[in-house]
Amino acid sequence: MSSPVLRRVVRRETHSPRTVAMIVAVVLVILALVYVGVEIVLSLAAQPALLLGPAAALGAIAGLPTQMPAGASIAIGAVIAVLGLILVVLAIAPGRLSKHQLVVGENAVVADNGVIASAIAQRVTDDTGLPRDQVRVGVGHRSVDVTLTPAVGVPVDEGSVRRVADAELSSYRLASKLRTAVRIDRPRDQEENA
Repeated sequence: MSSPVLRRVVRRETHSPRTVAMIVAVVLVILALVYVGVEIVLSLAAQPALLLGPAAALGAIAGLPTQMPAGASIAIGAVIAVLGLILVVLAIAPGRLSKHQLVVGENAVVADNGVIASAIAQRVTDDTGLPRDQVRVGVGHRSVDVTLTPAVGVPVDEGSVRRVADAELSSYRLASKLRTAVRIDRPRDQEENA
């Protein structure tokens, strides 16, 4: 896909714009600024403060290091640092949607992870002979997890299931390579009897 427009469209379809996080952060900052503005106006008008006047607030902040125990200061600083780190990560890291790009010539094709998982599960069901409710597939950004829950005495070859899932994945020609993990779940009483 060589067209910059198609690349931009695929990026918009597979990545989240982080709009909700940005709106929440902006609303919180606006509310804090409105509160500070109201307190300043009330102080200038010689009215009583809603919660804490500007002079009292600055005095309380300046006295915090000497009035508060060291452990509490460290805990508050750690919480503020974690919140700041979360905001930085939200600002920098791209949000991923549960979709993958398929390479189909010059066309832009995007498939939902649920559709890919359902197709792989159906193919594994067809090839192993297991009922559909005994095959669960989850597709993430970097991996595909296939979980089988066969009945008592039903042999399942993990390697052949992995080959089937990989073959199905390669037929979709996904733009990013996914790692396949296969797990065979057997209830504990089945394992003890086996």
